[in-house]
Amino acid sequence: MDYNEKTLKTEDIYKGNIIKVQNLTVSLPNGKEATRDIVLHPGASVVVPINEKGELYMVKQFRKPLDMTTLELPAGKLDFSGEDPKVCAERELMEETGLRAGKIEHLVSIHTTPGFCNEVIHMYAATELTQGDSCTDEDEFLDVEKIHVSKLVDMILNHEITDAKTIIGVMMAEKILSKK
Repeated sequence: MDYNEKTLKTEDIYKGNIIKVQNLTVSLPNGKEATRDIVLHPGASVVVPINEKGELYMVKQFRKPLDMTTLELPAGKLDFSGEDPKVCAERELMEETGLRAGKIEHLVSIHTTPGFCNEVIHMYAATELTQGDSCTDEDEFLDVEKIHVSKLVDMILNHEITDAKTIIGVMMAEKILSKK
C-alpha cells in the first residue's frame, strides 16, 4: 500500500524567529482529503561532551514552554539553511560550556516530533575536551554542571530529566563508556 499523502494546498499560518507554521490540505491514500498542521524548524545539533572520568557536561536553564528549569545537554539550532550540523555542534559546545573537543563524532540524527514537526536534531559525541571561555547568546542564562553518566541515568529513571534529546544522549554515552 502507498501511504504517501499528496499536498493539495499550503497555507502559511505563522512565521517566527525559529519556527514557521503551515496548514496543509492533503489527499489521503483512500482518496479523501484531510488537513495537517505542520511546524517547520531549521534543525539543530546537540553535543554529548564526555570527559575521561565518565562525566558529561550539562547545562541548567529555564525553559519557558515548560515553565521550569531543566538539565540538558548543550544544543542549539542551525543558524542557516545548509549549515553543517557538526559546525553547529562545535559552536554550541563552545558557546554554552566554553569547551572545545579534540574529537567530535556523529552519533545519530533524530526526528523529534514527526507527527507535526520536521525538526531533525543531529547528535555528536565530544571527547578530548579542553576548557576555554563560554560566550552564551545575550538571551541565554545557564549554568554548566559536570555529572557522572551513571547519576544522569538515575536522574532519567527518577523523572528528573525529561528532555528527549538529553535522554537519548545520556543513554548513548552510557553505551559508549560501557565499551571502554
